[in-house]
Amino acid sequence: MRARLPGASLVTAACVVAAVAGCGPEPEERPAETYDVVVYGGTSAGVAAAVQVARMGKSVALVSPDRHLGGLSSGGLGWTDTGDKAVIGGLAREFYHRIWLHYEEPDAWKWQKREEYGNRGQGTPAVDGARRTMWIFEPQVAERVFEDLVREHGIDVRREEFLDREDGVVVQRGRIRELATLSGSTFAGSAFIDATYEGDLLAAAGATYRVGREGTDAYGEQWAGVQKDARHHGHSFPPEVDPYVLPGNPASGLLPRISPEPPGEEGQGDRRIQAYGFRMCLTDVPDNRVPFAKPEEYDAGQYELLLRVFATGWRETFRKFDPIPNGKTDTNNHGPFSTDNIGMNYGYPEGSYDLRNEIFAEHKTYQQGLMYFLANDPRVPKEVRDEFSRWGLSRDEFVDNGHWPRQLYVREARRLVGEYVMTEHDCLAKREVPDPVGMGSYAMDSHHVQRYVTADGFVQNEGDIGVKPARPYGIAYGALVPRRHELTNLLVPVCVASTHIAYGSIRMEPVFLILGQSAATAAVLAIEQDVSVQDLDYGALRSRLLADGQILELARE
Repeated sequence: MRARLPGASLVTAACVVAAVAGCGPEPEERPAETYDVVVYGGTSAGVAAAVQVARMGKSVALVSPDRHLGGLSSGGLGWTDTGDKAVIGGLAREFYHRIWLHYEEPDAWKWQKREEYGNRGQGTPAVDGARRTMWIFEPQVAERVFEDLVREHGIDVRREEFLDREDGVVVQRGRIRELATLSGSTFAGSAFIDATYEGDLLAAAGATYRVGREGTDAYGEQWAGVQKDARHHGHSFPPEVDPYVLPGNPASGLLPRISPEPPGEEGQGDRRIQAYGFRMCLTDVPDNRVPFAKPEEYDAGQYELLLRVFATGWRETFRKFDPIPNGKTDTNNHGPFSTDNIGMNYGYPEGSYDLRNEIFAEHKTYQQGLMYFLANDPRVPKEVRDEFSRWGLSRDEFVDNGHWPRQLYVREARRLVGEYVMTEHDCLAKREVPDPVGMGSYAMDSHHVQRYVTADGFVQNEGDIGVKPARPYGIAYGALVPRRHELTNLLVPVCVASTHIAYGSIRMEPVFLILGQSAATAAVLAIEQDVSVQDLDYGALRSRLLADGQILELARE
């Protein structure tokens, strides 16, 4: 049975019942295929890691549960969360350079003239001509870049291969020897990289990890745990929105999507995680627009709470329709009731594949239903409904998935407990980070984690944090490696050792690209030095990272 501890769950793989999906005949067992490095996970970090291994002359397999590579970077998040772009180097910078090269071609602009697009990006211009980089892009363009990278480097990519989380990881004397997938494929290696958003390999191999929020007492963090008074992004409810089916009558029950559980005490740790959702690629170009369809299990009653928000006069529905090329958007959550499916993902990080599929489907139904509701329900204010009806899914995106994003935005799942744990003290430059292998700079950004009834009897969200670092900060090598007594040949560039609040800054796609490259560099050097990843000579690692264009520090003014 899975252990439950006070505050954030601290779990080892021995405590986990990792139910495996699938039915039918047992997969055929095949001899292990051997590589120097095995990368599990087709995210942006996974692609960067595999490319770096190949560039360093070692053999590599990229084993991906997904058919399409790139994770969120190709899954709808085209409005890149970059922070300070000066700290984005190496393969990450090359990725955005390749994006720039694509949009330099006239035929890249099918649905919009280039001069009509403008140059608005997040914090800085979308296009940096002087540095030949572009930070904002369409999903299909990002996927093309990732596919180009793996093809150019001859990388052995195995798609739709799901780790056998119950019996598929062989560990001997603290070293992963091989991993097996549900199809019966087996991959042996000298080093392994877990590049998944979920941390499935690290958990199955026995590394210690956390799920949920630490309390303020765990690391002395100001922004840890429950933060009922923190409302940093405008995603909280206006005053005095009634939560009950019959306003003012608690006996009538709560409206859908409001938790009956108490929120917890200020600063208290819990099992809750940031809300998930989909980053939709929408368009108002008529010839490329697919109108919002009513999902099969549509229930207009799920959105009753949004009508009460509209009744207060709130009209920020279109605030996060961020423009990407060709008349499209990266549409993100905005407001108290939006695309974030608050409180409906708690079982996802450690859930079986079947449970994850159920959570994925529920999120899809919720968000597709929300789009249909806003465009069609007569109770929605007419000005909102009329404007929303102009929008729809982009016909030329996600064409094998009904134009809907394939990737759920798993903002947070498992987090490694490694040789070093990144905390808000690192992000806020309150201490020197040892042995940096990359840099972060984005705000400590947590979306809401729960929706509850306040002591005054009104509805409110909780968990929204947005605290900007004073300057870019280093990410410690020790946060990428498990404790030395657990595993000595595993690196983790996505589910890094970090507290909930620090992960809110680290969890950005450019950082995952950076850390994927750094993890791969460390894996190869550890093989060449014949040492554990914990005993790798940092000086040698640093030298190679700098030679390959990574940014490890910025000069202070």
